[in-house]
Amino acid sequence: KTSKEYLEIKKMAFNEPKLLHAILKNLADSIAEYALFQIENGAQLIQIFDSWAGHLSARDYDEFAAPYQKIILDRIKEVHPEVPTVVYIKHSGSLIERMAATGVDVVSLDWTVDMAEGRERINKGRAMAGIDGPGGVQGNLDPGVLFGSQETIKERTEEILKKAGNTGHVMNLGHGIEAATSEENAKFFIETVRNYRHEE
Repeated sequence: KTSKEYLEIKKMAFNEPKLLHAILKNLADSIAEYALFQIENGAQLIQIFDSWAGHLSARDYDEFAAPYQKIILDRIKEVHPEVPTVVYIKHSGSLIERMAATGVDVVSLDWTVDMAEGRERINKGRAMAGIDGPGGVQGNLDPGVLFGSQETIKERTEEILKKAGNTGHVMNLGHGIEAATSEENAKFFIETVRNYRHEE
């Protein structure tokens, strides 16, 4: 059993780091093999959700999360270089460059990050890691916006689309959709994205 702040696993990290590294390596290897199984059975994209990583300091992310994300990503690319990969970490604003440096194709941003700044930081992280080309980005409308007026939904959605630019962006929410969201507003959000056209 863990806690909302991942205190149990953090206790292990700080008291028995060798044990935690062994567990994380085993998990990463298993997840990588499962991702390959998914691809071989029709998955066209693999997205990794690293739930606890957003609760880590930059130092601890570098030690206890990034290397294991990289094991998964490297294994996928070794066997299926054509399959796009995405990493999502909630509350990852301080980790964007580090996430990009894992070599993931697309960094998914939560709603706390400005899209234009996020794109710049992804490109910076890739460059610092010696990875060619700009990285893709996914996100990042606050799911709470879907409880607002359609005028607000349209304005906020189009702002993100404009800041993201016309290539390498998957429009999405910055986290999962809330169960109480009206179907009408969810549909309006999707239609807003479909109808948006970037200026030439």
